[in-house]
Amino acid sequence: MSRRVVLITGANGGLGQAIARSFISESAENFVWLGVNRNRERADALAKEFSQQCRCTSLDVRDAKAWSNVVREIVAEHRRLDVLVNNAGSHQDALLANMSIEAWREVLSTNLDSVFHGCQAVLPTMISQRSGRIINIASLSALLAPPGQTNYAAAKAGVVALTESLAKEVARIGITVNAVCPGYIDTEAVAGMSDEERKAALSRVPARRFGKPEEVAAAVRFLACPDAAYVTGSALKIDGGVL
Repeated sequence: MSRRVVLITGANGGLGQAIARSFISESAENFVWLGVNRNRERADALAKEFSQQCRCTSLDVRDAKAWSNVVREIVAEHRRLDVLVNNAGSHQDALLANMSIEAWREVLSTNLDSVFHGCQAVLPTMISQRSGRIINIASLSALLAPPGQTNYAAAKAGVVALTESLAKEVARIGITVNAVCPGYIDTEAVAGMSDEERKAALSRVPARRFGKPEEVAAAVRFLACPDAAYVTGSALKIDGGVL
């Protein structure tokens, strides 16, 4: 497999870390850029561990200009950008009746606007290459919206719809666009649950366990590989059978 240049957002969290390591281990030729804004300690550590294959760069995914700057930096160095993984996201859960407008706007901006900005930033390069892979990390909440997540569920459902529409726009150019919808994955969100919440969550999973970040990363890596060239516009759920 030839060298591929990959940009991953939200690379400080458990899922972003697993996705980055998956691409690093796939080939010694791959080069992975980690786009992070705040709390970048784990991303910096990963870039230091794999200094020949990985670099951390500042990226506020809500800012279109920041996206342009990062893509310009990557293309200036590598003359290409092959894979974008839109993984950045955040929660501010609340019942809609009590949800602040700030919580609504922040979650929509971080989870949905960021995907729009990222896709728009990388498309000129991918179009000129006539190749590219975009993988958007959505959520099971996009398909099975729970109470208390009207902002997050709406944002992630928007990510799925954006994915489907964009896939149709660029399929003939050799660019694929897919979404991944993880369920309960053993990352920071699950770690923050109480024992009672964990027990309730597990009862809803037919597989009777939480998913591993590496299992999501494997799906992302497949969707980004040359063998997945005919897979586009999909929303792949990784949820242990919940839906």
